[in-house]
Amino acid sequence: MSIKFKDFIYVRPDIEKCKEEFNILFNEFNEASGAKEQIDIINKINAKRNHFSTMNKIASIRYTGDTENTFYEDEKKYFDKNLPLYGSLIHKYYEILLNSKFRPELEKHYGKHLFNIAELNLKTFNDEIIDDLKRENELVTEYIKLCASAKINFEGEERNLTGMSFFIESSDREVRKNANSARWKFYEDNEKQFDRIYDDLVKVRTQMAKKLGYKDFIDMAYDRHRRTGYNRDDVQNFRDSVKEYIVPVAEEIKDAQKKRLGYDDLHYYDLNLIFKSGNAFPKGSPEWINDKAKIMYSELSPDTKVFFEFMSDHGLMDLDNRNGKQGGGYCTFIPDYKSPFIFSNMNGTSHDVTVLTHEAGHAFQAFESRNFEVPEYTSPTLEACEIHSMSMEFITWPWMSLFFEDDTAKFLFTHLTGRVLFIPYGVTVDEFQHAVYENPDMTPDERKKVWREIEKKYTPYKHFEDNDFLERGGWWMHQKHIFASPFYYIDYCLAQVCAFQFWEKCNNDKDKAWEEYLKLCKAGGSKPFLELVKLAGLKSPFESETVKYITAYCEKYVRDMGKDFG
Repeated sequence: MSIKFKDFIYVRPDIEKCKEEFNILFNEFNEASGAKEQIDIINKINAKRNHFSTMNKIASIRYTGDTENTFYEDEKKYFDKNLPLYGSLIHKYYEILLNSKFRPELEKHYGKHLFNIAELNLKTFNDEIIDDLKRENELVTEYIKLCASAKINFEGEERNLTGMSFFIESSDREVRKNANSARWKFYEDNEKQFDRIYDDLVKVRTQMAKKLGYKDFIDMAYDRHRRTGYNRDDVQNFRDSVKEYIVPVAEEIKDAQKKRLGYDDLHYYDLNLIFKSGNAFPKGSPEWINDKAKIMYSELSPDTKVFFEFMSDHGLMDLDNRNGKQGGGYCTFIPDYKSPFIFSNMNGTSHDVTVLTHEAGHAFQAFESRNFEVPEYTSPTLEACEIHSMSMEFITWPWMSLFFEDDTAKFLFTHLTGRVLFIPYGVTVDEFQHAVYENPDMTPDERKKVWREIEKKYTPYKHFEDNDFLERGGWWMHQKHIFASPFYYIDYCLAQVCAFQFWEKCNNDKDKAWEEYLKLCKAGGSKPFLELVKLAGLKSPFESETVKYITAYCEKYVRDMGKDFG
């Protein structure tokens, strides 16, 4: 492929034509005289699925890159409206697949996991919820657009939410305080809108779950995420392990930070300043970072060299922060072009490097899995996906001096402690969502109160003093996953425990660690989460002993590395 992303062809798919074409193939499938004929028809169905997905992905990438582009805003609305109708076609496909007269032969050809995925799809969808799904999509898009609309006048310039991040890490305490106040004021000023959007999302999701026969949306969400081999009780036990083993270490990290900064109290606007002399920042622009990343991935392995050159040569990365662009970062896959795409918002902080290595981990896995016969196997479930990304952050540690030069030790310490601190925050997000969807009739004020109580449980070092909005429990409003991808966030926490294990492997035998990582990436989504964990030689994060031992391993490094900074 020589074409660049900017030249990828986009044509809006006609949903009525899709229905006709799919239904013809479904009839042919049911009338087929043998498994081989059905496999040929499945290939045709998957080609059409890949094309529809390709158009959706191109439109979505171009919209998130510029939410003020009216053409792609209209295309986003079109997909918000029609994706549920397309979902109905996929539902019918899974029905005929599961009821095939030649299912044993098909299972032998594709593996049983495809049929497990199909069975979960049948549980989480029927035509009764199509209008609800449309409404859910509209509300998520409204949230994204609201966040992207932020225009904050600060330090003489108009900035978006991502553009405030640099000042939130300033070594000047007054600047940090003012930057935090300005950032959170945007959420407070729009609090009623955020509350209304989320309230509507909770209600429509609960309504869908009830229509499908679920007790609540939680079980539906677990099935939507294709989670097999564990349930909400296992996740609760994981959160308990985090409270027992990781929260005390997180408090220790924050206490050391307070002493290092020389403060009597660590205020919420101090949380992101790690060193009194200033945080580690990359020493160049996004373009410079990309050039250094080319060197890093060319040296890491022959596979990553080919991968990153492919991404660079075909313009498959949008790294700059700009007004009107959706915040955050993501990786997606464009099937017809067999191309991953990396999206981020670089802002001059160390996050520029971690988000690149993180999303490159996702993209590398997609690149290695791009030739699977069925779309379901290109990507695994999300908790497995995040192992690829979070592990890549640690696998690339030996090259961090390319980006941070004399601040490399600062960065490594910040990265490690940041990943330890992340897990208690991640389970805060998860427990909050369980509480919300177990009690969907809570008022906005009641939800905020619940958030603040859970926040105190897992991140007791957060003090908001003079910020009434945060003290009332407003922090969660900035977390896109709560609105757009309910119950996704625990996946990061489970994967982080696995990524720490990969880091330990790298410290002991980096060549073997890379072999196991590569094996995991090549497996794509051909197995469920816990089988992939086993394939990679990792211990299950649901075992409390796993959390205990990996926390102790990290704690030792934190203490040893911290000695260099007083």
